[in-house]
Parts: sequence; C-alpha cells; structure tokens
Amino acid sequence: MNTPAARPRKVSPLFNQSLEKGLAVIRAFSTAHRSMTMGEVAQAVDINRSSAQRMVYTLEQLGYLKKQPRTHHYRLTVKVLELGFNYLSTHTLIDIANPFLAELSNVSQETICLTEAEGAEMVYIARFVSARYIPIHMPIGSRIPMYCTGSGRAYLSALPGDEALALLRAMPRTAHTMHTRTDEAELLGLLRDARRRGYAVNQEELFLGDMTLAAPILNGAGRPVAAVHIVAPTSRWKLQDAQERLVPSLLACARSLNNSIRAMD
Repeated sequence: MNTPAARPRKVSPLFNQSLEKGLAVIRAFSTAHRSMTMGEVAQAVDINRSSAQRMVYTLEQLGYLKKQPRTHHYRLTVKVLELGFNYLSTHTLIDIANPFLAELSNVSQETICLTEAEGAEMVYIARFVSARYIPIHMPIGSRIPMYCTGSGRAYLSALPGDEALALLRAMPRTAHTMHTRTDEAELLGLLRDARRRGYAVNQEELFLGDMTLAAPILNGAGRPVAAVHIVAPTSRWKLQDAQERLVPSLLACARSLNNSIRAMD
C-alpha cells in the first residue's frame, strides 16, 4: 500500500502534502491493481474519497490517468513513462555503462543487466537481452530483493560490514524458492565470499531456473553505486562452468566501469 503515512515524522513547512498524495495515487497502480475505481484508489492510498477525487481528477486532466467509460475504472496512461524516462535519460551511469554492457553481452552471449540500489531492493536501470532463451523477463524498473539475488549481494558485499549487517537486519527475508537463503549468519558468509572473490552468485533463490553472477560497481570513494550481472539460466549453465567461463568477462566489465566512473569524479 502506498500511503502518505510513510512521510518523515517531522514534516517541514515546505513539504507539499498534495503532491505527496498525487504521487501516491500513481504508485498505487500495479500488477495487482491494474485499474481501480475512485473508492479503490482512496482505499489503496489511505485517503478520504473527496481527496482521492481531487487527485484523480487532476491526474486525469494532466493525462496521467484515463477513465474507462463502461466500468468507471481508472488506468495509468503511457504518459506516466515520461517520469521514468526522464530519470533514465539523465542518468550518467547508464550512458557510461551501455557500451561495456553491450560488449559483455556480445562476449558472453547472455543477458546482461545493470541494477541500482533503493532501500532493500535493486532496481533494473539497463538491460541487454540475449537472443538465447531466458526463463524470467525483468524489464527496466523491475525490483528484486537484495538478500537473495546476485546483484543485491554484490552491492551489499561492497558496503562496510556494519552497514551491510544493518541493511540485512532491516529487510524482510522470505523464502521465494526451496533454494532461498534467509539465515543471517549464512548470508553474512555469502557476503564475505563475494567480497573476497569480487563477485556474488544467486542460484535459483528468487526464481527457479534463474542463476546470476554479479559484481559491484564502485565510485571514486570505493562506495558501491550499482551492480552488473550476467543471467546464466540453469538450463544452459552449471555453476562451475559459469564461474570459469563468464566471471572473467564480468569482472573485466566491472573494472572498466569502475575506472570510467572514477575518471569522472
């Protein structure tokens, strides 16, 4: 649920609550709520019906929502993509990374992804898709949990130990498959392994058939800013083969990105 109650406890006089509610309405639409009535919008955002009516009307007039005449349900419009596209088109890291990601995809013949951290999740911000079969479709903007994914563990492994531990303890850890690791001590051990090797691994912990190998991307201060990962479906790869044949190119890509970012700092 996307509720205005998530705002900081101390609200500045400059904080615009109407804008907060309007953005919450947009965020309320999802795979589970592809279309909603006015009342459903009010319930999803936890605001009264009058406030929901003002927010929905304004967003409809601005072109971000469209009402279906027969059902009276509202849906997002394609104009919402402008908000995400503006972020992607102004993101320097994506511009820097694209040639390296494309080269890694050519060399590995597998799908290559760049993800960025937000909270306890990694968000897909660039993706080069292989022509070969991949079991899971993860479009730009998709979110995955840190604790059970290669990119998330790569990012966590590059943080100072106390920061990584605090993040792990703050995030909910549920088992998505029979392979998911959720135990704190075990996860810390995996982060130590990733820190030592320079890359992290996920073996079907989020989706069955999906294996990823990931390396952190660091800025000039040595802080992680993103992670790059190779998708190695278990239908084609065993872990040892993937480590031997894919990891050297993955680490070379990460080093090139690190050097490019540091040159700009």
